[in-house]
Amino acid sequence: MDDCVQRVIVGVDGSVGSLRALRRGLAEARLRGSVLYAVLAWTPPGGEIADRRSPSAHLRLLWERSAWERLQKACGDALGGFPPDVKIRLLVARGAPRRALAALADHETDLLVVGAGRRNPVRRVFAGSVARYCAAHACCPVLVVPPSPLPRRMGRITDNPERTNHVEA
Repeated sequence: MDDCVQRVIVGVDGSVGSLRALRRGLAEARLRGSVLYAVLAWTPPGGEIADRRSPSAHLRLLWERSAWERLQKACGDALGGFPPDVKIRLLVARGAPRRALAALADHETDLLVVGAGRRNPVRRVFAGSVARYCAAHACCPVLVVPPSPLPRRMGRITDNPERTNHVEA
């Protein structure tokens, strides 16, 4: 990756994977002296077609306000507040996350950071992978942050009723 990165753009949706990506994006911005852009992309409930069929300026305002609130909450959850040593810009973009992120990361001096998410074959068939799309279409380096192995490990422990975690004195 190039050390002259001016903007670190992170896709945020509030999921555990995106919070992990946001923390990694903060570390990258801090390391490079870059501005961190936390981006939440949204579409209207029911999709763009439903919004075009029954447009409502009031509902659009509510949906956008909700997106801002989710983004602020996600940043608070991931970062515990805004650190004083890194400039952070919050951005809400209307559109499909993969297209919005790839379009926003439009300079070679950008670094796009996205969470890989869990491998879900059904979702991948219908929605596709945001990380894969961004890696293929962004004109800047893309850092894909893998999901945490902790939930998988915890699932192995708690799914087995024969196995107990206790400490004997």
